[in-house]
Amino acid sequence: MPHRQLVFTIPKRLRGYARYDRRLLGRFAVAAWDSVIEVYRQVLQWDDVVPGMITGIQTFGELVHFHPHIHAIVTDGAFRPDGTFLCLPTGSIELLLETWQTKVFNLLVAARWVDQHTVDQMRMWTYSGFSVDNSVYIPAGDRFGLERLSQYILRCPFSLARVVRVTEDGSVIYRAEKDRCRRFPGPASADMQGGASRNFQVFRALDFLAEPTQHIPEKGEHLVRYYGRYSHRRRGLRADERQAEPSETAAVPIDRSALSAEKADGDGPRPGSVSSWARLIKRVYELDPLVCAKCGGQMKITSFIERGQRDVVERILRHCGLWEGPIRTLATARGPPTGADDSSEERRELQLVLDPEYL
Repeated sequence: MPHRQLVFTIPKRLRGYARYDRRLLGRFAVAAWDSVIEVYRQVLQWDDVVPGMITGIQTFGELVHFHPHIHAIVTDGAFRPDGTFLCLPTGSIELLLETWQTKVFNLLVAARWVDQHTVDQMRMWTYSGFSVDNSVYIPAGDRFGLERLSQYILRCPFSLARVVRVTEDGSVIYRAEKDRCRRFPGPASADMQGGASRNFQVFRALDFLAEPTQHIPEKGEHLVRYYGRYSHRRRGLRADERQAEPSETAAVPIDRSALSAEKADGDGPRPGSVSSWARLIKRVYELDPLVCAKCGGQMKITSFIERGQRDVVERILRHCGLWEGPIRTLATARGPPTGADDSSEERRELQLVLDPEYL
């Protein structure tokens, strides 16, 4: 079945409660599942459909700081009782975000961590701090993609490879996951400022020991949970049915009527329908080649330029102001290189200079 990764996050104001009461982490996972099944049934207009969902509870951010959030692998649709798989339309993320926000507020109010007055104030914020990301799409049959996503969800809170060095006074320099410098913490909205732009964090010795240890789960705490079609109970029932009535494995019937109706209503591209080369580039470089870097809009291919169309390449480069004259694009036959004069001023050598500070 096709799957999506859903990442559920909460505002910074509410994250500290889970540090002192780790039972809230499991309740956040249940709230995420309740939001998914409620939205799926509302969008698909079936009251008996059940999606499959596997959640991974993560409590760490990029710089090992405390950042509780939920990663979920969810089927991009739901199953009816007769086994038919209903594909989910794409325009449901806003409804899912609103439902997730309501579930979390109701949970914290019931647990008496916040009162209704605080909830009403936070609902008036321009940027609520809640988010649900569904940008990662895994097509049907992509087992390698599911394995990589599962490994990402179950990764260790910190990496020894990102520990740059230990200073003389015992401080630890920890590098961010990406080399690009960005603000930590990030700005809550476009009209607010974030922290200093950097790609590292400096910890004192005891602080660095305290950061990873706060992510150690308590005894008996489960960080991976299964819901719906992927729950242990439903998987056991299906296994008993297969043993009682052994038969050849049949393909799961798929109903794409909701997708067909959505395609008829809009002319825009459906997420997940891009070609395989774009998916491979995004998987390796973590960058979608069909998303505009300036406006963030979806791009489409208008034409292909082949190797022999040098005149077309020249016109494009001249239009962009990047033309530097003709260059040799294809290798041509040549003789062996001749010995160069050692005393020539044009000779240049590259030398590797080791910096003892980073050894």
